[in-house]
Amino acid sequence: MAATGKRKLADLNVDDFLTSGFDSEGDGESAEEINGDNSELQRKTSKVQKKMAAKTKTGAKKVKKVIGKASEHKDQLSRLKKKDPEFYKFLEKNDNTLLNFDDSDSSDEESGVHQLPDHLEEMGDDEDDDDADGEEGKEAAPVKKKKLDQIIVTMKMVEHWKSDSKVNLRPRLFHEIAQAFKAAVATTSGEEGDDPSKFKVADSAVFNALISFCIRDLFVHLDKKLAFKSAKASKIPNPSSSDLWKKLRLDIKMYLNSATKLLTCLTESTVAAALLQHVNTIVPYYLCFPKHTRLLLKQSIVLWSTGEETVRVMAFLVLNKICRHRQDSYLNAVLKKMYIAYVKNSKFTSPNVLPMINFMQRSLTEMYSLDVQASYQHIFVYIRQLAIHLRSAMTLKKKGAYQSVYNWQYIHCLYLWCRVLSTLHPNEVMEPLIYPLAQVITGCIRLVPTPRYFPLRIHCVRALTLLSESTGVFIPIIPFILEILQQVNFNKRPGRISVKPINFAVILKLSNTNLQEKVYRDGLIEQIYDQILEYLYGQAHYIGFPELVLPCILQLKSFLKECKVSNYCKPMRQLLEKIQENSAYITSKRQKCAFGVSDKAAVLQWEKQIKDDGTPLAKYYVSWKKLREKEIQLEISGKERMEDLNLPEIKRRKLEKKDDDKREFKELFDSDSESDSGGGGLSLKGKSKSRGDSSDDSCEMSSEGEEGDFEVEDEDGSDFEGDSQDEEEEEEGGKAGIHKKQKGIQHLSQADLKDLAKGDEDIVQDLEFSDDE
Repeated sequence: MAATGKRKLADLNVDDFLTSGFDSEGDGESAEEINGDNSELQRKTSKVQKKMAAKTKTGAKKVKKVIGKASEHKDQLSRLKKKDPEFYKFLEKNDNTLLNFDDSDSSDEESGVHQLPDHLEEMGDDEDDDDADGEEGKEAAPVKKKKLDQIIVTMKMVEHWKSDSKVNLRPRLFHEIAQAFKAAVATTSGEEGDDPSKFKVADSAVFNALISFCIRDLFVHLDKKLAFKSAKASKIPNPSSSDLWKKLRLDIKMYLNSATKLLTCLTESTVAAALLQHVNTIVPYYLCFPKHTRLLLKQSIVLWSTGEETVRVMAFLVLNKICRHRQDSYLNAVLKKMYIAYVKNSKFTSPNVLPMINFMQRSLTEMYSLDVQASYQHIFVYIRQLAIHLRSAMTLKKKGAYQSVYNWQYIHCLYLWCRVLSTLHPNEVMEPLIYPLAQVITGCIRLVPTPRYFPLRIHCVRALTLLSESTGVFIPIIPFILEILQQVNFNKRPGRISVKPINFAVILKLSNTNLQEKVYRDGLIEQIYDQILEYLYGQAHYIGFPELVLPCILQLKSFLKECKVSNYCKPMRQLLEKIQENSAYITSKRQKCAFGVSDKAAVLQWEKQIKDDGTPLAKYYVSWKKLREKEIQLEISGKERMEDLNLPEIKRRKLEKKDDDKREFKELFDSDSESDSGGGGLSLKGKSKSRGDSSDDSCEMSSEGEEGDFEVEDEDGSDFEGDSQDEEEEEEGGKAGIHKKQKGIQHLSQADLKDLAKGDEDIVQDLEFSDDE
């Protein structure tokens, strides 16, 4: 029993020992003999304690399992650090709690133990009724308090800030000014409630004074206060190098953010230009904050592509300055965004929009010249896109498939890349792009070679001329120009006459009505003359000029032989004479050469000498270009070339009086109808001759009449106005009277005829043309 008592006692834990009494090991046998009931009670309690111990052991096993799983998870994460260090760093940055966890936390979660919060919140009576309303009330309460605490900015405060900033721009003072500037911007953008400032600007005069002070003087004083190190001429200064930068950093960041927001809100172009000029001066501060720099670039691109002229220029200066000093960070993104903005805003072209498109082309060229290596990648991709559009338009046999190519956006893109490659030449990196671009443009010309798209052809020819002249690459352009002379019958009489000329600079295609007009053929002759002269000006000094222009000379001679219209023959004959004169000059010069054709260096030296001396065609082109530019400016501004003629207008009388005059003359002369039908009167409509008359003489006479002096044609059947109709009837009547006198028939005396012939005085006014005329 003693042994069993010892084993039982050794097996007992502290709780069992306390509940089992205080008997010693030696007295265990005597205690059981004395009191048997106590032993039974002890056995019962021991059973209960064993059950409790079993429960605690199972709980401990569960905890050990959970802790074991957590340790395994930690081991997996440690192995992950070795296998995939980049993903491990990503977890450290984004979800550090996943790596730093505690075993006790996971065991508590698994075991379901609830932990009480450290602080219990009491709900109010109002919140018990409606929780949502209560939450809104809680959020709105502090905002209302802040609004009540806002300080109204006055003119006195602004003047005080001005005077203090001149003396010493302390960090605390700059903080107040930046807060007031933020409040002023919030009034324009309508975002006062999002992040309210401690100031409030309610007066427009105060707003103008505050904005003017910040734009003009604030950063001048700040530069003096920071006293950062001045950088070299090629580098931009760094304000973060100042000792006071840490104290002013947050306030400067707030000010720059407000300035960028103000750019998006302004509608007045003068204010926007002044603000952009201010932003251009504080670009070094923007470069210290990459996020705000990107926002500024985004807004500057919008203003560069859509703003007023001055605003566009200032926005471009900001873009250029940032990209020039931070090419690696921003240049690629800015080039892409600027090209997309250029394409979007060149969809429509008019005389007012064309200067803006030209400005965007020139400024984009300036941006692409900053880094030629990076620009090559962009230009290659975009020229390839244009070629893909052209290929799809040529292969797809659908109605209107060519519309993806024959539009303003495509043409302006072609001209942009011609301008870029011409400006960056000579450059070995860009030179391989010249040939594919020229092929795309020639393919665009051949896509739909009909008279209706001659304006588009002229745009493409102009782009090719620019590319060929600037790069020195020979591109056969003259055949595309001379095809126009072959496809249009210039001897055919026009179907209708329009006074307003066609501006080929702002159109791509012509309507069926335009094709029948006289001004259409006038414009074609003018464009052919301009384009041939501009192209040959770049080729005039080459040693092979006589052979180059031989087909052109033959074609022009053939045209002069067939065309019967003097106004069309005159400019073509003048162009032919200038070409032949320059050809004879080059021929005479190269006859004196002592080198051969294979000596390329000598040929280049000879051409350079001829170019410096000047050719007859080049001298004529310079004088012609000055006159032509003035005409183009008038066309772009919308002024008609007929404006300076000051032609008189003859006022129209009522038709009733014309009928009365006819009755009077009918009574006077019996054979009035005979004289009318005899064609003796002056015909102003041009219908006295039949349209079907195909003789050369009649065609030449009618064409010369149309091309020479100006004629007024009225579609209503009454041509000239006022008493000219009376003069016509009088002339007819006079001829009829002479006819009657010859027959010996006279009803009235000469005095009566003179009284009848007298009429009211002619009323002469300035001539005004309608759109139909």
